[in-house]
Amino acid sequence: MPTFRYQAVDANGQTVMGKLAGASEAAILGELAGRSLVPVSVELEKARASFKRKGLGARQLATAYQQVADLLRAGVPLMRAITLLSRGKSKPRRAEIFRQLAEAVSRGEELADAMAAQEGVFPDTHIAMVRAGEKGGSLEPVLVRLASMVKAQAELRAKLLGALAYPAVLVFVGVAVLSLIFGVFLPMFGDVLEQVDPMPPITVLLFAISGAVTSKGPITALVLAILAAIAWRLSKREDVGRALTVARTKAPILGPLVRNIAVARFCRTFGTMLANGVPVLAAMRIAEDAAGNALLKEAVADAGEAVKAGEPLAGPLGASGLFDEDVIEMISVGESANNLADVLETISETIEARVGRLLTTAVALVGPMMLLLLAVVVAFVAIGLILPMLELSNVS
Repeated sequence: MPTFRYQAVDANGQTVMGKLAGASEAAILGELAGRSLVPVSVELEKARASFKRKGLGARQLATAYQQVADLLRAGVPLMRAITLLSRGKSKPRRAEIFRQLAEAVSRGEELADAMAAQEGVFPDTHIAMVRAGEKGGSLEPVLVRLASMVKAQAELRAKLLGALAYPAVLVFVGVAVLSLIFGVFLPMFGDVLEQVDPMPPITVLLFAISGAVTSKGPITALVLAILAAIAWRLSKREDVGRALTVARTKAPILGPLVRNIAVARFCRTFGTMLANGVPVLAAMRIAEDAAGNALLKEAVADAGEAVKAGEPLAGPLGASGLFDEDVIEMISVGESANNLADVLETISETIEARVGRLLTTAVALVGPMMLLLLAVVVAFVAIGLILPMLELSNVS
């Protein structure tokens, strides 16, 4: 969302300056009018190029939210709580961000607007929840729930990265072994096997691969780099990106994992926002982006249209095929009992536990599959070398 710089005059004739995030200049003018401010100028702030890391880690954000909530619970005013976090010398990046937040709040800006002005630091989900908490006068419980949500998402991400460690090691070892075979081992037999005429096709293929790795290595690297760049550009296209998402979601082993991760993220984000007073449609719109899955985004958009028409949420979500039947049943019960936020939190915890089991199964399958693939390649190389050697022995 773009950020606008404004200069306005309050009821006492004092000049007020600051920044606001909004969809358009008209939206900013409406926000200023709601604050009883007379706008003097509103200008779109241009983004400045920066090579510094702008954001904060999920765990740092969770800790910061929890600390502010604890201070508010203890009776410390918001301005004082933010200022205290800006003095932390052990985390200078976080201290600088909260110093800027403190300056904005001291000028009379709301905390959510100050967070929105920090582009690339606070996700839209967090900003929307804080804004709802400020308007409802319940900022402290909102920050507690927000800290819990961010921490849970960080733990899920850490679990995914931890599960990828073993396959990454196997890939590294496999690439190293294949590099030795095609780059060092095969060229040793080149002079001997050149006497075989005609050379078996499998042997010709082996030495072609070996030549691409050794003598033609720079050309091969250039071609692979060009192909990777083309693939990366194509993946940015909406139609190609959607096709890749469909392929990932429907893959035999990867599919259930991808689908459950997206559903867990959506349910946790959506449920936390509902619990903090964010309107249903606004919460759905933000939660669908947090899920990070194009198919789920389409399903939630369809569900949003159904909710606008007065229909229940569970039906369109179930029609997408991304939600398991037990999840849809729980959502339906939550809607009927008017406790959807609590139900969604329960669903997210259940699915995250399911993701852990799927990860364990997937990792257990990846190891044997990669070892089998490596064995096939080694057998392929062995056959390619044995066949011409048998012909040489027959000739002699």
